[in-house]
Amino acid sequence: MTPASPPRQDTAPHPAPPAAEGRPGLPRVTELLLSAFAGHRGARLRLGALTLLTGPSGSGKTTALRAYEALARLGGGAELAEAFPEPGACVPERARVDAQRRRGFRIGCTADGPEGPVRLEVAVQAEPELRIVGERLTADGLVLLRTALRDPGRRTVQAAWHTAGATPVTRAPLPDDRLGTALLPLRVAGKTPGQRRVLAAAEQMVVALRSVFPCDPRPERMRAPVPAGSGRLLGGCDNLADVLGRTRAECGRRHALLVDAVRAGCAGPVADLLAEPCGAGLVRALLDRGDGTRTELRRLGDGELRYTALALVLLTGPGVLELDAPGEVPAALRTLTVLADGLDGALDPAQRTHLLHLAARMCERGHLRLTGAVSDVSWAARVPGVTVVHLNRD
Repeated sequence: MTPASPPRQDTAPHPAPPAAEGRPGLPRVTELLLSAFAGHRGARLRLGALTLLTGPSGSGKTTALRAYEALARLGGGAELAEAFPEPGACVPERARVDAQRRRGFRIGCTADGPEGPVRLEVAVQAEPELRIVGERLTADGLVLLRTALRDPGRRTVQAAWHTAGATPVTRAPLPDDRLGTALLPLRVAGKTPGQRRVLAAAEQMVVALRSVFPCDPRPERMRAPVPAGSGRLLGGCDNLADVLGRTRAECGRRHALLVDAVRAGCAGPVADLLAEPCGAGLVRALLDRGDGTRTELRRLGDGELRYTALALVLLTGPGVLELDAPGEVPAALRTLTVLADGLDGALDPAQRTHLLHLAARMCERGHLRLTGAVSDVSWAARVPGVTVVHLNRD
């Protein structure tokens, strides 16, 4: 595979609020590594609690979010083909094939938490067939897991993980279509201090990667009535009306905060936001204007609909969002990460400012993180707690 070139991104972070005193930080991804991925080479994107990726069209903002989402899927145990449905698009454009006609890409991240910084690096072969050909999990300079493709004729990689007992490492084959780090809790006994360290690092990485919600509200899909269903919000927010009915009934305090947010971002008076049945098992969403007038959400502009949907995402929790949350981990010990492509899309200056201030308040509490792509970041300069990552085409 083609080696990575020096970083082409520069990062200008504003310090995010620190973890609460007296307790270790929750597992969270603090760095995205795009060593050789699509248009990125040698990129290290530092991520704060509230991060904005900015740059001109073609600079790789959406690509970076898709890379993060793919890692999250792998961390949840997904097969490689599910995480990378178009692997050829992930290969750097000018990457040359090797002697075996192979090309691929390299991706990774750093997760911080009670175990300190833990780094994951993954090498993926995209051609001629999709497979993981190498993986490395490290902490404090110590390699805790290493895998390598030894025999191209077999659908396995040779794995070696830290043991620090009578045998320094344990070796065993692992499948080449899944992330080895996510499989370690099923393979490592935890009998030695070394094994327990491997398990703790792997679990921190997996918990940090899961509970990711990719979000890109599509106004054209949010206007029509929707079937009453599970009440779990989809990434495109198509079923907003169904979810509003649930959140209004289950949590009056958060619903009141949502109404306040919508009031700040939508034209005209807003007394309430509600959902009502409209026949044939369908529900529709409405704004209560407070004077007996109700406005269907289908009448709102694109910016108002996107703003409302994003405010709902920020004010709700993993139990309401359609995501793969680690149910075996208590909610108090995990962090929800929202990935918002085109965060400022269709929003007017007032809407995007209100939304970012809302995001800053929610992220400050420690259980929510937001990484969003924006076309311009000058309007966000005065919002505290924002990490800005500048991307360019060079």
